[in-house]
Amino acid sequence: MRVRVTVALGLTAVTVLALPACSADTSNAKPSSASFAHSRKPTTTDQTDALSPAELERRLLDESDLGTGYTRKPERPAQHDDVTVLGCPSLEDLGGDAATGGSLDFPRNAKAGFMYVDGGAPEVSEELYSDTASKLSDGTDRIFDAMTGCPQYQVLAGSTAIDVMTQKTAAPQLGDEQWSQLMTFSSGGQSTVVRQTAIRDDNLLLVLSGSPALVDLHLKKALVKATAAG
Repeated sequence: MRVRVTVALGLTAVTVLALPACSADTSNAKPSSASFAHSRKPTTTDQTDALSPAELERRLLDESDLGTGYTRKPERPAQHDDVTVLGCPSLEDLGGDAATGGSLDFPRNAKAGFMYVDGGAPEVSEELYSDTASKLSDGTDRIFDAMTGCPQYQVLAGSTAIDVMTQKTAAPQLGDEQWSQLMTFSSGGQSTVVRQTAIRDDNLLLVLSGSPALVDLHLKKALVKATAAG
């Protein structure tokens, strides 16, 4: 069954729309269909005072946090490319933008992407969302469970067929809740491996996506900056 969705910036859109950004040997990558079984710390209050987009923007990583050679990518206009998803009933059940991560549709958000100035190194992107703790938890849980529930599926972006493999991975025990997965996108003989790790800390959600090494390197720093008060 084919489901038509609209590409939106979210958990995976940055990688689906820019597949050849980096390549990796994925011969040892093994998909897993296990669902996320993560711990959730008790939340004493479910805050309704979400942070503003301007405040979230201020808490994003910048070039100085990433080190020499990285520059912020200019924001692209909103994309409305038709995408067809094949072979993933859990994403079909969610419908809409779920296949590309767009179901994380929290209105208060800020996003940034970074690339190496000479184009010779992997890219990394950061997304910050703010809402009540329960809404952030439920929304993130649904999309990660749905995506890892399909260890293999295919995305048709225009005339380009992209094979997708997903694998749940352990996330560092940071914040109140954690999710993490590896995604392998293959098309035209090239493969791109992306780690996506999400950390919820009270009413703030951090999603870091990109090269596994870069995500692992900058995750804690990103969370510290995102949750810093004042």
